Amino acid sequence: MKVLTYVAIILLMATTAFGIGPGDILGIWRTEGDESKVEIFMCGEKVCGKIVWLKNPKYFDTGDGQVGTQVIDRKNPDPALRTRPVLGLQILSGFTEQGDNTWGNGTCYDPKSGKTYRGKIHLASPDRLELRGYIGIPLFGRNTVWIR
Repeated sequence: MKVLTYVAIILLMATTAFGIGPGDILGIWRTEGDESKVEIFMCGEKVCGKIVWLKNPKYFDTGDGQVGTQVIDRKNPDPALRTRPVLGLQILSGFTEQGDNTWGNGTCYDPKSGKTYRGKIHLASPDRLELRGYIGIPLFGRNTVWIR
């Protein structure tokens, strides 16, 4: 019986030491293709994220914008927002913890297309974040994986 008690204590301690907590989603994540880095942070009671690094922060092709100028949110559906820089742009907002290392009820903005999607985030491991952006229901969407 003593051995069983010690094993239970050790298992509980290991679960506590290696469990993933709500704060583990916070920090800087590399997006697919290493095109950018996004910092996930608390904004009030919710989780948000903004672009903090771009592989190409300035245009290098005249088809995209004036060569040498900073990349801007030129595809935004709101003309008043089309001149804001992508670097520093908040692209995740309003996510709430839903348990089981999942956050939902938020929105994801894609500056490449100018579209906003509903979103769900799952922390698969301490170094792997799985995001799903969708329209309407999660069945109609797309996944992406970010890593630390």
